[in-house]
Amino acid sequence: MAILEVRDIASGYGEVQILWGAHLKLEEKKLTCLVGGNGAGKTTMLRTVMGLIKPLSGTIWFEGKDVSRVPAYTKADMGLVLVPEGRQLFTDMSVYENLEMGASNKRARGKVKDNLEKVYTMFPRLLERQTQKAGTLSGGEQQMLAVARGIMADPIVLMIDELSLGLAPVLVLQLFESLRALRDAGITILLVEQNVHMALAISDYGYVLSEGRSEIEGPARQLIKDKHVREAYLGL
Repeated sequence: MAILEVRDIASGYGEVQILWGAHLKLEEKKLTCLVGGNGAGKTTMLRTVMGLIKPLSGTIWFEGKDVSRVPAYTKADMGLVLVPEGRQLFTDMSVYENLEMGASNKRARGKVKDNLEKVYTMFPRLLERQTQKAGTLSGGEQQMLAVARGIMADPIVLMIDELSLGLAPVLVLQLFESLRALRDAGITILLVEQNVHMALAISDYGYVLSEGRSEIEGPARQLIKDKHVREAYLGL
């Protein structure tokens, strides 16, 4: 059984509908990517799954429960966590204080010490800068902090929106390696990513979203080799 399943979701903003019956399934302890062109509806999908946008129709199932109308803070308590596009850090607070904020849900409060050790091991640069204000970090360090804050929430499913946006290639490689490590540690991951080659290369399974619809899916490494997928949906 899939740990997270989106069934025929329609969603949008006000009178503007973005998703038209989209679907996806996340298998437990797997890394799944959601790719597609600009405006395809990828961020809207994540925001709808998280509960930041109410679906117009369709259902969202998490660990066998219908959570379609469950608010975002309750989903965070259940283990569903979103690392948003643009990082959205508390820039006037220190690295450590941002990490503390990540552990504010009920699920994570008793695991602060263990999860803090985990993120400092994965991102030693954050340990070196734990007293530094988040707003003074480099772009790569801020993205590390955003992912680390998500880990501090003790996720069962970690959703990440645009991991590599605006970062140097060497930092991108490091962050993608961290995703592999998280998956191997048992965290189920849903990744929305503009770097299609990298996303499909590290993922177990992939979905291509086009004009708000789930157009095609399959094992990630097969998708990147499919000429039709490359030309019609990925612009490659």
